[in-house]
Amino acid sequence: MTDTRVLALVGSLRADSHNRKIVEAIQAQAPAGVTVEIAEGLHEIPFYNEELDGENVPAAAAALREQVAKADRLLIVTPEYNGSTPAVIANAIDWASRPYGAGSIKGKPTAVVGTSVGQFGGAWALANTKKSAGIAGAAVLEDVDVAHAYAWGSDPAAEADVVAKFVAAVEKLAVYEGIA
Repeated sequence: MTDTRVLALVGSLRADSHNRKIVEAIQAQAPAGVTVEIAEGLHEIPFYNEELDGENVPAAAAALREQVAKADRLLIVTPEYNGSTPAVIANAIDWASRPYGAGSIKGKPTAVVGTSVGQFGGAWALANTKKSAGIAGAAVLEDVDVAHAYAWGSDPAAEADVVAKFVAAVEKLAVYEGIA
């Protein structure tokens, strides 16, 4: 694999979030030829509203669309909030899916992974996010399934075996060629 650009959307806005730390660990251990970039400024994007879209699309939403369009792959790394996808991720998918049928997410190979406190590690959020991204037009890798559960007070990004699972998911995403 050579020169594969992966854009990571992080579902937690907290500066010290475990999911952001996981992406930073992936960046440090990315496979040869793979660059992982974190989409910044997701907190600045207003909730999707068709009345805001079009010629005067908010700058932060336009920037996200451009980042998604320029990326070769999309990696969504998210916790689970109240049994579902965090609003920041749902909103990013909404903006990237427009204009309808031609959004920057259309056909984009996408993997959804994450870590969350509790016994299931965010599995519901990952399932919901995969569904939403797929409906939005992304080529979602259904066989990439990393929902890591952690206990309060622990740091999954500090565990080499945990980070290795996430790096392996990025390796799968990087070599994805589509449905045969």
